[in-house]
Amino acid sequence: MMATSTPRMGQALPAVHRERLMRLARQVNFSSGTRLFEEGGHADRFWIVRTGTVALDMYVPGRRPAVIETLGFGELVGWSWLFEPHVWQLGAEAATPVRALEFDAAGVRELCGTDAALGREVGLWVGKVLAHRLLAARTRLLDLYAPHGSGLPR
Repeated sequence: MMATSTPRMGQALPAVHRERLMRLARQVNFSSGTRLFEEGGHADRFWIVRTGTVALDMYVPGRRPAVIETLGFGELVGWSWLFEPHVWQLGAEAATPVRALEFDAAGVRELCGTDAALGREVGLWVGKVLAHRLLAARTRLLDLYAPHGSGLPR
């Protein structure tokens, strides 16, 4: 089974909703090696990568964190901000210097609460990203730790 790319905001949201959401964005930069967030931390923001790459990782007891996926241009970094209890389910680190658009989670949730159509579209987009990340995590962990030939179900 071939993994598809993460749904990007530009593809997932109609222009009118994208424009409203973009009003809440601010430009940020991260140096290579900067931790954006840690698994278990409070999820109070998210990012859209403009340039560079971000590695998503998962804590594995007794081992180094496993890199689940590397994100690039246009991809969403962070989905835990949308779902209570707003706790990061993965960690993230700038693998290269990164320029990104940063969004305050509370402001976006408030906007989604006042505009039901926008809220529905954002929820569907983030849900698709979440489904993709779950498959990526499963695939990566099987690659790393499962016996050979035990891969994805057919």
